[in-house]
Amino acid sequence: MTLFIAIALSALAMTLIVGVRYLIVSAGFAWGTRLRHPRLYAGLDRQIRREIGWSLASAAIYGVPAGVVAWGWQNRGWTLIYDDVAARPLWWLPVSVLVYLFLHDTWFYWTHRWMHRPAPFRIAHAVHHASRPPTAWAAMSFHPWEALTGAVVIPALVFLIPIHVGALALVLTVMTIMGVTNHMGWEIFPRWLVRGKAGRWLITASHHQRHHERYRCNYGLYFRFWDRLCGTDAGIGAFGDDQSGVRNAGRRAATGGGGGTDRRG
Repeated sequence: MTLFIAIALSALAMTLIVGVRYLIVSAGFAWGTRLRHPRLYAGLDRQIRREIGWSLASAAIYGVPAGVVAWGWQNRGWTLIYDDVAARPLWWLPVSVLVYLFLHDTWFYWTHRWMHRPAPFRIAHAVHHASRPPTAWAAMSFHPWEALTGAVVIPALVFLIPIHVGALALVLTVMTIMGVTNHMGWEIFPRWLVRGKAGRWLITASHHQRHHERYRCNYGLYFRFWDRLCGTDAGIGAFGDDQSGVRNAGRRAATGGGGGTDRRG
């Protein structure tokens, strides 16, 4: 019983951490959005409340397995997480971050593309695309089934691939920031990065915005590798205060106009 309580408390603590992290980061970028584009989220208060509700539910789904794994790492040595920098070659620190991001991106691309098939879209992914347009609060606005597919990735990887606890923290930070900034409805990164050589391979809001406009393209999370390899990269989109392209795409999907399915995947 004591063991169960210890694991449950760890899961609860991690749920609170994930939830508070979401609220702080999303609130910060939402505040920045209102300063930079005061009218961008006008009239979206009801949608934002819904996004926050779904996201806090997702925080529990992400937090529970993370809390169990964290307890196992600290108390039983279950994972391959290490805290001594000298335990592995120094070159492995940056490489492990890239490996984790690439594998997470790979999982995300294929599960995300699968969720645009008719049945998974109606059952789960439609919750995320109900945000028309998405806002800084929408990054974790998932149906529980979709949240579950995302929640298992990092906890699974720490059993398979060694990573320093600091490198893991960096991976989680990148995951959080990219998830939020990709949904803000405007481009936070400089034009030279988005339109330059790096932008041909990295995903920012300009790339993910087109996914929310057209639904059947641009499925990646961090990198454009899988989209470019599989022919689903539709380039980068544009932004406007009225976000009419996103709203119209959402209406087509909701009315069965084909926007929410991927007949190629």
